[in-house]
Amino acid sequence: METRKVQVTGGSTYTVSLPKTWATENDVSSGDTVELYADDETLLVTPQTDVDHQEGTLDVATLEGTELVRAVFTMYVRGFDVIRLEANRITTDQRRAIRSAVQGLVGVEVVEEGTDHVVVQDLLDSAELSIVNAVTRMRLIATSMLEDSVTALVENDDDIATDVIERDDDVDRLFLVVSRIFRATLRSPRAAEGLGVSREDCFDFHSSARQLERVADHAVKIAQLARKLEEIPADVADGLCALHEDAATILEQALDALFAEDSESATELGHAALESVLAIDEHTRQIDDLLRELEPVQAQSLGLILDSLSRSADYGGNIAETALQKAAPRPSRV
Repeated sequence: METRKVQVTGGSTYTVSLPKTWATENDVSSGDTVELYADDETLLVTPQTDVDHQEGTLDVATLEGTELVRAVFTMYVRGFDVIRLEANRITTDQRRAIRSAVQGLVGVEVVEEGTDHVVVQDLLDSAELSIVNAVTRMRLIATSMLEDSVTALVENDDDIATDVIERDDDVDRLFLVVSRIFRATLRSPRAAEGLGVSREDCFDFHSSARQLERVADHAVKIAQLARKLEEIPADVADGLCALHEDAATILEQALDALFAEDSESATELGHAALESVLAIDEHTRQIDDLLRELEPVQAQSLGLILDSLSRSADYGGNIAETALQKAAPRPSRV
């Protein structure tokens, strides 16, 4: 850490010198312009840049299938707007993997192809990106997926189960958007200012989005098991439906707390959600007792579904804890 004394020049202008090491490392010299961002009691200084789009190149010669898809996702989340994928020769399988990756991202398209390269670009206007809207959309999809997965189970409806599984891609795409935005705010104060959301709040939204992604994953797990199971006993079905209602209530209270603008309301909702989580274990044990009387294979599958609903409630509790932290008073310098 370095310190500088604030001086007054011209009778009314406050000035402070920049550390020479920092200026040299960031190519800042006399006459250059720097950008200043006020974040509560903190003032952030960053070199001014005219670069609107970040471009990156990745050698994919040794990457195929899932590894290649994951590599494209990583470049996207890292904030590259234009991604050039290069190899001595891009194979048909690699092109197929790249197309799969592009389909898994929001606003990204292949804009150029050659025998030795493929260029993909994020065509979505950054001004249209909103971490709040993305998490809100994730909330709607993930909670409806969980509800529909239980419906598919108790009604033995394979079509609903299949629909739940297909919707998981939408949640994954939105989570990548949230991750990209969050990382952008860590790199650049300009990104946070453009969002109108503090970096601390971006962290809270990203953390909660991760929990929603897991809820969606468990909804898929329930749907996959529902397609394999035949009709289940009425008492077990009633118990699982009731457990889902409890888990859904926890998720709704926690998410309402996360999005609440009033800290008092957020705190009340967050505590209510966490108190409800405590009752989930007892509810789960009651259903588990019913499963002991069933045929082993069926009992095992229903036990996995029971676990997924219980874990979804726990994820709601995690969101509630995040909401309470977001609503808590922030320390100030004395």
